[in-house]
Amino acid sequence: MDKIREIIRLNQELNLGCRKIAQALSISKTAVNSYLVEFRACGLSYQDISNLTNSKLSELLSNRKRNCQKYKNLEDRFPYFAKELKRKGVTLKRLWEEYMADNPGGYSYPRLTWHYRVWRQADKATMHMEHKAGDKMFVDFSGEKLFVVNRKTGEKTEVEVFIAILGASQCSYIEAVESQKSQCWIKANENAFHEFGGVTAAIVPDNLKSAVTTPNKYEPDVNPEYDDFAKHYGTVIFPARSGKSRDKALVENLVRLTYQRVFAPLRNHIFYSIGELNEAIEELNKKHINTPFQRLDTTRMELFLEIEKSQLKPLPPARYEFKKFLFPTVAFNYHVYLSEDKHYYSVPYRFIGKKVKVAYTSSDVSVIYDNRRIALHRRDMRQGGYTTKKDHMHPSHKYYSQWNPKRIISWAAKIGPDVKAVVVKVLNSREYPEQAYRTCVGIISLAKKYGNIRLNNACKRALSFKLYKYKAVKNILDKGLDSVEEEKVSQQKLPLHKNIRGAGYYKLT
Repeated sequence: MDKIREIIRLNQELNLGCRKIAQALSISKTAVNSYLVEFRACGLSYQDISNLTNSKLSELLSNRKRNCQKYKNLEDRFPYFAKELKRKGVTLKRLWEEYMADNPGGYSYPRLTWHYRVWRQADKATMHMEHKAGDKMFVDFSGEKLFVVNRKTGEKTEVEVFIAILGASQCSYIEAVESQKSQCWIKANENAFHEFGGVTAAIVPDNLKSAVTTPNKYEPDVNPEYDDFAKHYGTVIFPARSGKSRDKALVENLVRLTYQRVFAPLRNHIFYSIGELNEAIEELNKKHINTPFQRLDTTRMELFLEIEKSQLKPLPPARYEFKKFLFPTVAFNYHVYLSEDKHYYSVPYRFIGKKVKVAYTSSDVSVIYDNRRIALHRRDMRQGGYTTKKDHMHPSHKYYSQWNPKRIISWAAKIGPDVKAVVVKVLNSREYPEQAYRTCVGIISLAKKYGNIRLNNACKRALSFKLYKYKAVKNILDKGLDSVEEEKVSQQKLPLHKNIRGAGYYKLT
């Protein structure tokens, strides 16, 4: 309507012709001419309409036509046009051709286009005819929250309200969830698809953290957990642009209706669980989607069943298993660290130093590199533990995988008690025994070169200086310090001397 108003202003105030107006407003010359012809037939001037609201202007432009049977026949078709335009491939030009087949003396295509646009603009807030069936599902959280009450303590706990709406039929899904965290958010999205019985080509969320990690007008970064969910369902995430209310007009309108048709009726009710609350929300949402539109003689549910349900893609055979993601670099010991469990998982040693993606569920841990899974482990909750597969090791490291603390201590004891004592100290000095295996095996192997007796003596000396390292023991052996006798410190009595005062010299006076 603003563009129509501008066409009239440029023509009547600046005396511009159709060609220049079309160039200035980037529309066709034919459309400009049609608008001007229609406006002139109303007998109005630009001054007459300059202070009118869009709805009032639309009403004035429509009044003249309402007594015309030719227009009435066309207007009766507009609700049908509105529904058919939601179907894939259907255009206004195609509908005009069908109209002309039934009405050979009907309006021309430019004139029909004008009439339809004016009719649609009359109630733009509730029409939204631009969305194709099965194309998009708009999702968000409502700004306001509902709450549940602890039956024992009476404490109120706020809950988030998730809303989803299909673009073409405006059929909606509403659910209360515990929080806006990724797991709740994804589960609610999934529940919406299952309620609708199919999947849209795209999901349009707002820029909340569970959906978008980094908002950007051109290339927003979608949350990897949400993106993985979309891949499972064969759809794509298409975030609304920041500050572009038109991208999310449908869901914002649903928020308003949710406040009126869900929040208001429940305002004086008490619910003791989210399950109870969602049962009430479900009933109110069913009532909402079965309420007729203001300007269409149909309901959202009827429109959904008629034009949109058949256009949804089928649901996958299994529901989505929620995953979390990390992006670590493989450590020098060919393991990645899962910080949530404080546990280490192995990958093939050739990926040392590579940045990988770790995807983990409640049961499995997958490591992915270059879009290919390179390791799969059962999830292990042992804090500080290592999950290692032998075929991930470098050949020279497989030797150490055969050892455990008990076996290493037993081997060291066969060489000597002091060697055993050092090995025990080494094992106890590391937070995790696996980190000490190489050091222990290195100390034990020194017996091959220096013999059991010398190694035991070297370990004895290392113990006296609290040196529990391979290099310390080897240094003692290399320098022959294992054979050096410790000097005994003798305690001799001081000789008597006349200048030495005895204890009796100091007396209290």
